[in-house]
Amino acid sequence: MVQQHRRKGMAVVAAAVTVAGVVAGSAGCSGSEGVMAADDRPVGDPAAVLRSADVLVDAGSSKARTSLVMATGGTRVTIRGEGRYDFRKQMGQLSVVLPTDPAGAEEHRPISELLAPAALYMKNRGAGVPDDKWVMLDSTALDDGNLVTGGATDPLTAAELLRAAKDVAYVGEQELAGVRVSHYRGVTDIGRAAKRAAPYAREALAAAARGFAEDVVPFDAYLDDAGRLRKVRHQFSYRNQGRTVAVASTTLLYEFGVSFGVRLPPKDQIFTGKIKL
Repeated sequence: MVQQHRRKGMAVVAAAVTVAGVVAGSAGCSGSEGVMAADDRPVGDPAAVLRSADVLVDAGSSKARTSLVMATGGTRVTIRGEGRYDFRKQMGQLSVVLPTDPAGAEEHRPISELLAPAALYMKNRGAGVPDDKWVMLDSTALDDGNLVTGGATDPLTAAELLRAAKDVAYVGEQELAGVRVSHYRGVTDIGRAAKRAAPYAREALAAAARGFAEDVVPFDAYLDDAGRLRKVRHQFSYRNQGRTVAVASTTLLYEFGVSFGVRLPPKDQIFTGKIKL
């Protein structure tokens, strides 16, 4: 196994995606109290946010785009990803692109990532890892539960977080990538979500609840007419050497039902040495 560095905050992200080189429940949900129209009829269905993870599992799979924006001091860093996800198997694959090093260092190749229950696999990791080897990280042992470590939030875990949504307000209807969606805004709680999540996500979310500066996470969620989560944006915060780092994680889901397979690397392709920071 990789020697894991358990320092809080940005060091966790640095240990996984080399960002250190770039930047030194249901009872509380307003499901029946949505925004009221002029004739006092409820609009939207805020309670649908709580069901979004189950609806994704029913949908089977989709393509995904991700964005992770970190802000500390006057510096903002954006990490982007694109790939596919199988919601029934809780597995996916992403190609993650790191920002250009402002110091002018050689541009890092896209990192290949495989998402699996309680595990994150990364290739083209750099930092002393051979090009033909994968790094495997145990999500339940990471201080952030892999909500931001890989430079992206696991798409299904992002929906699992919404099981603890509360104070959900219907913002309105809009068009997103050619699809009509309902926009909802509220807050969720990582600790409560860990207790309500599907079994595969509970330990990782419990780890995140212990590691983040704030359990309360504001979110914006966009659901289509079938109740499928099309886009979700979470605003996380965690401590880094006494400072709070703000992280905005956005996941966009589209082309539901796409067919693909994920094959995890064999043991002889897993790097077992020490990662250089």
